[in-house]
Order: sequence, then structure tokens, then C-alpha cells
Amino acid sequence: MAHVVTRRIEEASLPSQKECQREVQRILQSAPFRNAPMLQQLLQFLATKAIENSAESMKEYTIGVDVFGRPQDFDPKTDTIVRVQIHRLRQKLRDYYESEGVRDPVLIEIPKGHYLPVFESVQIPQDVELHQILAPTQDAILPVGRGPQSQSASTDHEVGHPSGPITQTLVIAAVVIIATFAAGLWIGRRWFPLISGNQSALASVGSSFEKSPDPVKAFWAAFLGNDSSPVIAYPDAVFLLDDTNDLFRFRRGATDFRGAPVDPHLAEQFAENPALVAKAGNLSYENAYLGFGELKAVGMLSNLFGQMGLKPVIKPSRELTVDDLKQHNVIMLGSSSQNYAVAQLSTMGDFSFENSDLHKEKWRLFIVNGQPRSGEASTYRTERDPNTRVLTTDYSLITIEPGIVPGRYIADLGGLDTTGSEGAVLYATSRQGIEELSRVLPASFKPDSRNVFPTFQALLKIPLEKGYDVLGASLVTVHMLPSTRSDSGAASKSQTPTK
Repeated sequence: MAHVVTRRIEEASLPSQKECQREVQRILQSAPFRNAPMLQQLLQFLATKAIENSAESMKEYTIGVDVFGRPQDFDPKTDTIVRVQIHRLRQKLRDYYESEGVRDPVLIEIPKGHYLPVFESVQIPQDVELHQILAPTQDAILPVGRGPQSQSASTDHEVGHPSGPITQTLVIAAVVIIATFAAGLWIGRRWFPLISGNQSALASVGSSFEKSPDPVKAFWAAFLGNDSSPVIAYPDAVFLLDDTNDLFRFRRGATDFRGAPVDPHLAEQFAENPALVAKAGNLSYENAYLGFGELKAVGMLSNLFGQMGLKPVIKPSRELTVDDLKQHNVIMLGSSSQNYAVAQLSTMGDFSFENSDLHKEKWRLFIVNGQPRSGEASTYRTERDPNTRVLTTDYSLITIEPGIVPGRYIADLGGLDTTGSEGAVLYATSRQGIEELSRVLPASFKPDSRNVFPTFQALLKIPLEKGYDVLGASLVTVHMLPSTRSDSGAASKSQTPTK
């Protein structure tokens, strides 16, 4: 790896705290760390201390007690677990950056003689070919990061930062069960076959809709090109489930398979409210709940693609693979806060999802406008009735960006809340929405002679009734992505809808 790292470090600079946290999550979820729970735990502990700018130097004794559960009389001179695991961690980091992490924007290293890692922003080496990134593994490029349970003690399981208990309120509506929690309504993934329909029943006409009089079908046909099986990736957020079926949101950190027990010591160590988690009893990992907005979005897209004779593949975002991204166009649903794939793959554009408090949610997410134009705000937040506090407005983004190989594209349709995701797909599958986009984008939706599709971000406003009924979607503004800016001077300007 030395030749790669040397080139990367030449133009290094200090990354932001958020960039550091994202890099840690990428590593924790990667294949080299997938079956190494002790190293996952060690990296998360050390990285958190480094990101928090801990002034005290990290001591071997502290790591042994806080990370590996050694007793208070732990003697590093006779028990070498810390030194051994630090050595293993350095090796694993080296393995990661030689494979999946070769193009990561941040490099994490643990200098010899030190325990705290250092973070550096790096330039991606120009001579790194795509096959160097994809060759090491054909497993998930966005793995869950859950390995089989080992037989060791308290270091076998890991938990991040649950923000509090979330009580499931079950509502029977047709064939679905909706579970409510602080950020919105979520639905059990097991109902997908009943909602989205039998995929094998989709027609296979194989005809092109690029010249269709229906602008919606023409738009999506141009986006998909020759891909007859686009991938729809829905968010599979992870929770910690207690014996009463209450949920604690698990936002960060490596996890285990669904149903695996969470070690109580680790749950309390990483919890924002340790006293509350201590009273929760036995906890298990749970990732079978989906926002109702994303569920409706999957239904709308599946219905549209079925009419076009396509056979979409629907899967959790954490199960996206290298082959998915190489062979298909990928449509991701949800924000970077809820969808792991969005956080990793959707990194371009002026607009981004942010949260000023990484440990809490409850509609704290907002959209940042990095390049506000005349008449545009710098931030967009969920709006609520000042008296009743009922949600009245959501905001969402439609982002179309290049895929990892030429001719493939990645789309993300997600909102601040689950209702925003529904509104974004409603807009992108409606004649009115596509026609409005066609008027403000500087180029035709049809690929040009170089088979290039317009890449952009569209900011939408989503009016709500009762806090969850989506009444429609209106276009606020469109910003072209940098790749499009370089192709056309006209594309460098933000576009605003004509009312």
C-alpha cells in the first residue's frame, strides 16, 4: 500500500468532523472489518476520542479497561491485549485502504508509538483504475458490517448511540402494519411482497420509451438506457429492540445480524442516555422497519417500471453490491441520515442533508444550500404548525449523478422525513413534475451523442396534511452538478421554476 498512500498524502489537509465520522462508518461497515468485532469496537472508541479532540493522551490502561473490559487492576505489562489489538488494527486499516478504501476522501492512520488515529483529507490518485477498487471482492460494497457472533466475552457485540426508546404503535391498514417512532411512521419489511406485487408478473416488452409521448416514461427510459433491471435501494435503518418491542435508534457503529443480542456493557457505553438504556433489559439488533413514505415510493416506482416492461430489483441499501453499481442504474430512497448507501454514494452537489446534533433526530435534519442563489435560502427545515406542532411541510431532494462506471447513473430521492421521500418520487413519476423539470433544466432529458444524461439536484417543497398525508410537491430550485457544469457554461447556473 505504500506507493498508494505516499501519493495520497502529498496533498493532504485536515478533514471536517463530519467527514471523519463518515470515514469511520465506511471502515466499520467494510469487508475487512466485517468479522472483526473487537477491532470494530477498538476503532470506534479511538476514533471517537480523536474526533472529539481529546486533550489527554490515550493510555494503554484506559483502552484495556474501557474497550476490552479489563478489571481495574489491569496491568499492561503482563497483559498485552491492547498492543496486540492495536497492531491488528493497523494491519486491518492497511488492508482496507488497499481494497475498498483506495478512493476514500479521508485517510485514517494510527502512527507508531501512538494510540489515537489521525485523519487526513487526501486527493484520489489519478492512476487508480476502477478494477483496482472492485477486484478485491464481489461481496457487498456497502456491507452491513455484521459478522457472525464470536465466542468471546463482552467484546463480541457492539452498539453505537441509541437516542432513546421508541414505542411501536401498531395500526392495521389493509395488509400493512405501521410502527410509529419519533422521526415518522415505519413499516415492517416483511410486507413488501404484498405491497409491491409479484415481480415475476412484470411484463417484458423490451421496447424503448425514449420517444414516448409520455414525458415520465421518456425521462426514466433515458435515465435507464439499456438497463432492464434497475435497482431500487430502500433504507434499512438499524434499531435496538427490547423485550417490550420498544425501539432505540441505532445511528452509528458496527452492528450484528438481526436478532443478535447487544452486549449490555457496550449498549450503556455508547448510549447517549446510559441510565435509560440500563433499564431497557435485554436488547437485540433490529433492522426490519421502513418509513411508510419510502414504502409508497417503492410502490410508485415499481408500478411505473412495470408499465415500461422492466423488472426492478428491490433490496435494502446495505445489500448493494459492486455488481449492482457496475451493471445497473441504482435508485436510492431516503436521506443520508436514514439510508447508508446515500451517505456513501451521494456526495456531489450544492445541497446536502445535515443535522446539528448527531445524537438526536426528531425532525432536526435540515437541507443545506452550499451555493444559495438570489431568492434561495441557505437552509431548509421541516415546518410545523406553531400551535399544534403538527408537521405541515417537508423538503426533499432529487439528485441524479454519474455512477461508478460510464453509462450508469445513481439517483437519490429523499426528504427530511419519510414524507419527503414519498413527495420526491410522486414528483418524479408525475407528468406535471417531469414537464416542469424539462422547462428549467438547460439540456434535454434525452442523452446526447456521448450518451450523457443531465446530472442535477432538484429541491422540492412537500405540503402535508395531518403530518403524514402528502398533498403534492412543488419545485423550489434546480442546481446542476459539477460534472454538468464542466460540460456547459449555461449549466453552471441554478435554474428556478417559472410560476
